[in-house]
Amino acid sequence: MSPRSSAREAARTRARIVRAAVDRASTLGLAGVTVRDLAVDLGMSKSGVVAPFASRGRLLETAFDSAVATFRAVVVEPALALPPGRDRLLALLDDWVDYLVDCPFPGGCFLTTASVELDNQAGPLRERTVAAVTRWLAFLADEAHAARPDLPADRARDLATTINGIAMSANQEIQLLADPAAGPRARRAMHAAVAAFAPEPAGTARARADRAGATRERPARPGGTA
Repeated sequence: MSPRSSAREAARTRARIVRAAVDRASTLGLAGVTVRDLAVDLGMSKSGVVAPFASRGRLLETAFDSAVATFRAVVVEPALALPPGRDRLLALLDDWVDYLVDCPFPGGCFLTTASVELDNQAGPLRERTVAAVTRWLAFLADEAHAARPDLPADRARDLATTINGIAMSANQEIQLLADPAAGPRARRAMHAAVAAFAPEPAGTARARADRAGATRERPARPGGTA
């Protein structure tokens, strides 16, 4: 096997281990991920599971970082294609709800699970969780401010906290209660929170309504096409 092929195979093996660890952690918690169980799941030796990461702790940290990267790819990056503003904030929230309803992790939102598990524990995984949640709330507050530039900083953060709480509640209702109405309910609640904390200026709202009305009332083109 060439060095290049060997490196690709090592990368694939590492990715398989991380994926298995993420899946287990999302249902059992990070503390519930054992090297023995991963070895059984993957058909590998215990030393083979640990070797790419040097320790179980580093494996769990890598799994956490991978889960956060997945969240960013699914929820954040699609919305970043839009310019900053209300439409981008609402698109971000819609993508977040879609992520909760059709979650890439078998146990639901990974960061919510980690937050509950680690909130009163010390160590590197708690520090990673604190950093991720802090960044996320700051990002939401920035997006809220972009949607309503005159919104005071404390109100933007209040909105971020409110929306985050709605998402955590929705995750519980989806995962624990298996409530099919949880997703639509969370979407409505998030949009209502934006309208309450950061209402559109009257002139902007009227212009948006006028554009929507003009689109609906546009006459048909010759030949019957819209």
